[in-house]
Amino acid sequence: MTTQHLETLIIGAGQAGLAVGYHLQQLGREFLIVDERERIGDNWRCHYDSLRLFTPARANGLDGMPFPGDPWEFATKDEFAEYLELYAVTNGLPVRMQTRVDRLAALEGGGFTAALGADKVTCDNVVLATGTFGRTPQIPAFAADITPRIQQLHSSEYRRPSQLPDGPALVVGASHSGLDIAYDLAADRPTTLVGPDHGNIPLEWGSRRFHAAFPFIEFAFNHVLTRRTPMGRKVMQKIRHHGAPQLRIKRHHLGVRDVEWITEHVVGVADGLPRLEDGRTFDVASIVWATGFRQVYDWIDLPLPIEDGWPVEYRGVVESVPGLYFCGLAFQYAFASGEINGVGRDAAYVADKIAAHTRARQPAVAA
Repeated sequence: MTTQHLETLIIGAGQAGLAVGYHLQQLGREFLIVDERERIGDNWRCHYDSLRLFTPARANGLDGMPFPGDPWEFATKDEFAEYLELYAVTNGLPVRMQTRVDRLAALEGGGFTAALGADKVTCDNVVLATGTFGRTPQIPAFAADITPRIQQLHSSEYRRPSQLPDGPALVVGASHSGLDIAYDLAADRPTTLVGPDHGNIPLEWGSRRFHAAFPFIEFAFNHVLTRRTPMGRKVMQKIRHHGAPQLRIKRHHLGVRDVEWITEHVVGVADGLPRLEDGRTFDVASIVWATGFRQVYDWIDLPLPIEDGWPVEYRGVVESVPGLYFCGLAFQYAFASGEINGVGRDAAYVADKIAAHTRARQPAVAA
């Protein structure tokens, strides 16, 4: 076993973890970023093939490095993954991949200890940058009672329509991934989407009207819909617990491909088939559960306060556990926290708080 001491350990090498690292580097602070995946950007490569970012390239650059190419193009998931890899290399960020944190605990007297397989890291600060919604698929328990002749996938496992058998498909969950996947599948099979309508931003993505409105949308997402405003706090609850509004794929796009959208919930199983509350069942060949993820913190041996499934923090700072921070949470400060250009502001705030906390822990030097 080897033991290493660090000022700050950042867990997660996605855009949030890299952005915190960049800002700590600008402040001259020591840190290490670790991630269990094989390559930087794999948190994007693992998604379905048709995924594109919802923001144009002009809004997809992290601090210190603009996103290349046409400023109004929408990058593919793989293009953005390559950008993250290049960002880390260009800025010389210390990243250790294929490194899983098995356990995080407190040290007596302050600070933390992290178990990384056979190795151990002690540190003064920890940043959890492990994903907006966590990476544990959330599937209802009754899915186990559905007949085995229906193939079931969570949206995190879905890549392309050819994965699924021929025949009707059911997509459960009508946030971004559910809308995208239903549209994807409907190109070559009858598709039904089940889930509440979370509203719509009434612009066609990529249109001239979108170009004209985008600066105003970004202003609202960054400065109006924040945790400091009543409107922002209301939207925060919707985003964190129910889902986001229609962006690129909208109801009329689904209609063109004859997707039936039922704004109810699948609540159980009848005769081996998924069932709505009114008793309607779906005899389909496949189901994609676009039902999101849940945060799992059982690997964290700390008094981390949880409320409604979310850590109790403000702008990523956990006041009750000094030295513990988050970055990359949905609505960490604003609606824009879920966008690339909003992550940078969140990361800069967290880095400043880390630097201040570290200075406060250091003994005063006599003049």
